[in-house]
Amino acid sequence: MQTTENRPNVKSIDCDHYINGKYVQSGSGKSFENSNPATKEVLGNVQIGGEEEVDQAVKAARKALNGEWGKMPLKKRSNILRKIGDLIKERQEELAVLETLDTGKPLWLSNSVDIDRAANNFYFFADYMTTVGNESYQQDDTAIHYAVRKPVGVVGLINPWNLPLFLMTWKLAPALAAGNTAVMKPSEVTPMTATVLAQILTDAGVPDGVVNMVHGFGETGAALSSHDDVDAIAFTGETITGSAIMKAAAPTLKKLSFELGGKNPNVIFADADLDETIETTLKSSFVNQGEVCLCGARIYVERSIYDEFLEKFVEKTKGMKVGNPFDPDTNVGALVSEEHYNKVLKYLDIAKEEGGEFLIGGNAVDADKGYFVEPTIITGLGNDSRCVREEIFGPVVTVTPFDTEEEVLEQVNDTPYGLSASVWTSDVKRAARVSSQIEAGMVWVNTWFLRDLRTPFGGMKQSGLGREGGAHSFDFYSELTNVTLKL
Repeated sequence: MQTTENRPNVKSIDCDHYINGKYVQSGSGKSFENSNPATKEVLGNVQIGGEEEVDQAVKAARKALNGEWGKMPLKKRSNILRKIGDLIKERQEELAVLETLDTGKPLWLSNSVDIDRAANNFYFFADYMTTVGNESYQQDDTAIHYAVRKPVGVVGLINPWNLPLFLMTWKLAPALAAGNTAVMKPSEVTPMTATVLAQILTDAGVPDGVVNMVHGFGETGAALSSHDDVDAIAFTGETITGSAIMKAAAPTLKKLSFELGGKNPNVIFADADLDETIETTLKSSFVNQGEVCLCGARIYVERSIYDEFLEKFVEKTKGMKVGNPFDPDTNVGALVSEEHYNKVLKYLDIAKEEGGEFLIGGNAVDADKGYFVEPTIITGLGNDSRCVREEIFGPVVTVTPFDTEEEVLEQVNDTPYGLSASVWTSDVKRAARVSSQIEAGMVWVNTWFLRDLRTPFGGMKQSGLGREGGAHSFDFYSELTNVTLKL
């Protein structure tokens, strides 16, 4: 890992693999350039790993599982996880800058979400792992049945680009807490904070080989998913890739945990606190440039307040600043890559072809400097529209009026996705009634993105497989052996 100056007080890095406690380069000598989406300038080179590097990483992880890490007392392992969180906080400024350079998101967002929550993931599971109990049953005077929890083994962690450090640690922290070893595969678009994290783990006392990292493209992830000696795969990303990983993992029947795409509804009833609703809807629509799987991209508003909502929502959106991610006043930064930028622009063209009315936005901004797109609000599209049904993953929302609960629930559930939803109403009975009928893994009432790490996180339909968080994460990253002791 080599460091080069990029600008005053900002550093970028060349990203090597991390295998058995050392930074190493690919045997093939292949690498690619990593670039800043806000400026298009080159940040450094990233190694391209293949089957050879994945195999080396898996072998190191297997050896470490059977070594010191596998025999380490629970309290010592917990202390190491806490130390990882401390070191992330100590290097917060550096990590936040690298995250912003990689992703194009505002620096304040990298600090408050990506880095803060990454540290908190380790703090949470450092505590949680010491409280986990197992089942025990007395069968009259015949026997005692009790469960013994063991790590699942070597796990592959395949990560997306939108919240790179936050989502990698959301998987890595419980995996380590349960006693596993791991091979991380960061997104090729955002490799830098994962590269630094590898060194942080070693500095915190994680033994060599416990956590390894291989950079690369889809072929690298495929090699990890199909490797015979990998016991489980945890993946966050798009649904199509999840399907490919499932096929690659099928021959060895690996455990799988998928958090996939979403096209999440935001349902606003007339009795909602409109000002509070709009303030939160601005965030759920455009935070992180709309590149959040939980964003409320489909907004449904009760007809009696539809015009008032649109007027206020558009006016608030006009005040959002698009531009330099290092400017503290910036609300919307750059999209993560040229490929994704072109995808979002293509959907804007589709919306125009479908007859959508653009109330604001719909254009690229400073296209010669970086991959910026205006926050965009579109009306006039039906539920059969591609822009309503398909995940755009950018600062683009559609707004649709509704008249009855039955009508909006039919529209909300008419989707292949089922990740999250938001419901805005002051009627508690309605909130409970509507929430229970929405086909989604998570429903927020009068809020958005409010998380308690003990609660189940995940989606239905094509939005995921399994749940993460608290006991749900521990169940995935461990195996239970039932012991029957005859009396």
